[in-house]
This record gives sequence, structure tokens and C-alpha cells, in this order.
Amino acid sequence: MLMGLSLGLIGGGGSILSVPILVFLFDIDPLTATAYSLFIVGSVSMTGAVNHMFKGNIHWKAVFFFGIPSIISVLLLRTFLIPRIPNPVINWSFLVVPKPTFFLVLFAIVMLSASIAMTNKKLGARRPPHNPEQDFKYPFISLQGLLVGCITGLVGAGGGFLIIPGLVLLAHLPMKKAIGTSLVIIALNATIGFMGDLHNEVTIDWRLLLSFTAIAIVGIQWGSNLTKRYTNEKLKPLFGWFVMVMAILILLEEILG
Repeated sequence: MLMGLSLGLIGGGGSILSVPILVFLFDIDPLTATAYSLFIVGSVSMTGAVNHMFKGNIHWKAVFFFGIPSIISVLLLRTFLIPRIPNPVINWSFLVVPKPTFFLVLFAIVMLSASIAMTNKKLGARRPPHNPEQDFKYPFISLQGLLVGCITGLVGAGGGFLIIPGLVLLAHLPMKKAIGTSLVIIALNATIGFMGDLHNEVTIDWRLLLSFTAIAIVGIQWGSNLTKRYTNEKLKPLFGWFVMVMAILILLEEILG
């Protein structure tokens, strides 16, 4: 419910919550949790995107120029790179890092990056120009799409915390339109990434996965309705601080453990 609420309110943060929840509350292997996260976030984001589509909050040109490069990089990483990463990832005489620990630490680092972006007041203060179509930076948007796709492929994060700032700063979209567009891109990335995992025959507990997803979908509908009462600019920094605390706790758990 909480991760769905996050996606509904700020258009991101779903996987940042779902992966730690699956790992620490359901005792799921971190690598498998990233696969589960892709399915959950993809399904939930799609339902949120449909709501925004009816409200006219989706910029389809941004979806194309951002989404296509992102999808390609996600599919390549989840299908070919992830299965070939050795276990342990690092095996030195003084340092041994198992594959699950590596992915969890990597995810925590991504969470810290997300929290910094979400608590950045300068980003929220940026305003789009009068005619955004005159200043639509296609190469930069496509390049960012590749970057977000790599992060999605590696750690199972939809990348909303990177997509939204890019759409605001590079595509000059208003915040609500950036959120709607972000949900479409997240849904495409996550769904394609999960299909790559199915190709690699990842073991899926469908009962848990579908139950979690159904409750999260209720959360995103709730979050979408709450956006009428609370502004994104007020909620995003609060969520950013929460994510930062979670990331630090995960790092401490893995490093000290």
C-alpha cells in the first residue's frame, strides 16, 4: 500500500520501497526481489498511467525519445548481463562480496541518489518556458533514457526519481505532466525487465507477487486521489528524507553484518 501510495503521489519511489520490503520482511533473495519489484512496479505504474492519460498528463513525444533507449538497455541487461555476474562478485583475500549483498548495497546507493534528488529544492523551483516544444533536448533525453534503463536493469528500480527531474529540466514539462509521463516509461521499463527475468527462468511465487501487486494498485489509486489535496513540491522532500534513512540503515546492515 505504501509503495503504491508513493507512485500515486510523486510518480516514483515504488521500487525503492518494494525491494527492501521484499528482502527484509518477506526474506526474499535480493536478486529475486529486483525481479519481483519490476513486475509490481510495472503493473502498478500502468494503472496510474491510465488515470493520467485520461487527464491529459502524458507527453507522448517524451515517452518515445526517453522510453525506447531505456527499454533497449533494460532488456539487454536483464537478459544477458545479470545472469553472467559471478557469485561472489568480489573474491579477494581481504574482501568477499556475495552477489545478493552486492545488489543490495548497489540498491542502497541508488536510494541515496534518489533521496538527494528528491530533497533538492532547486529542482522543485524550476519552471518550464512558455513554449516547451521549442527547447526539447532530444539527444540529452535519449541519453538519460539509456542511463535510467541501465539502473532499472541492474537494481530493479523503475527510475522515477531520475526520470522526473530529467523531464522537468530537459523536456521542460510541468510537474504533473512529468509524473504522468514518468509512470508510462516506468511501466514499459519494468515490464520489459521482468520479461527478461522470465527468459532466465527466475523462480516466481505468483501468490505473493499478485497479492502484493493488488494491494499496491489500491495504494496508487489512493495516492492519485490525494494529489488533489497535497502538492508534489511538499511531499517529495519528505519522502526523500525517508528514503535516505532507509538507505543508510540498509548500508549499515550489510556492511556491519
